Amino acid sequence: MLQPVQRPVPVPADHDVLIRVAAAGVNRPDIMQRLGKYPPPPGASDIPGLEVSGTVVQAVGRFQEGDSVCALVAGGGYAEFCVVPIQQVLPAPSGLSLTEAAAIPETFFTVWANLFDRGRLAPGEQVLIHGGASGIGTTAIQLASAFGARVFSTAGSDEKCDAIQELGASRAINYHREDFADVIRAETRDGVDVILDIVGADYLQRNLESLRLNGRLVQIGLLSGAKVQLNLSTIMQKRLTVTGSTLRVRTPAEKGLIAEALEANVWPLLEAGRVRPVVSATFPLARAADAHRALEAARIVGKIVLEVETNPRQ
Repeated sequence: MLQPVQRPVPVPADHDVLIRVAAAGVNRPDIMQRLGKYPPPPGASDIPGLEVSGTVVQAVGRFQEGDSVCALVAGGGYAEFCVVPIQQVLPAPSGLSLTEAAAIPETFFTVWANLFDRGRLAPGEQVLIHGGASGIGTTAIQLASAFGARVFSTAGSDEKCDAIQELGASRAINYHREDFADVIRAETRDGVDVILDIVGADYLQRNLESLRLNGRLVQIGLLSGAKVQLNLSTIMQKRLTVTGSTLRVRTPAEKGLIAEALEANVWPLLEAGRVRPVVSATFPLARAADAHRALEAARIVGKIVLEVETNPRQ
């Protein structure tokens, strides 16, 4: 059960930025941590929260006191103050509120590292994004579309399918009524180039069947489980790449490389309004438990954000 407690203000190390938190994103790994299934890495705060926005209190490097920033953290986001390695801190994109900025780091870092770095998605290619109405999905659909890919995406209701088509999916697939593998087979000549999957075991064989020659499957979630019996001949015959990754345990240096790529390639899209984090609900920090219940109910599109300050920057 999540409950507010008093903790000392964290003390930054030499290469850390101390942030007065305005808002913190809520993500499924936070729920897993609450359930005891996803402990923080060694040295990280045991307080949940993997992304924050706010203002710099103790500056280092290029940041000055009072700067508006957002940051990826390994823990500690559900708090009034948070320390973050400088490599994981980015300027809050102009034109967005700090509430919106708090919904950026976890999903945008994850999508860039997996869809573009590992998945090598290129303009003109076709991609299937599972869980299109999730925070990861709404981010991946927008970025894939902005970079010139044709997007297929799955969701669990007609309302969610409508929402993800508005975000840029050319074909939304209601997985309660359609088999995504049948849709991909019918609407493409030989399959898609890349699949970004949060589901895992139940989808694996159909994912492989839905990839074209030299296709890439990028696994970033295991909602249906981690173990499966696999027909390896499909991978061999199509020369497929099956890969995946996690983000939280990476070093600050590794996360810093992703941050640099985002600032160069994605921040201009955010500041131009071509891509935007989808925030469907906000809760005050003291109601973090209610925010978790709302996310677990799986009725929202996009992200939930906890607001720490009363009036985040507009």
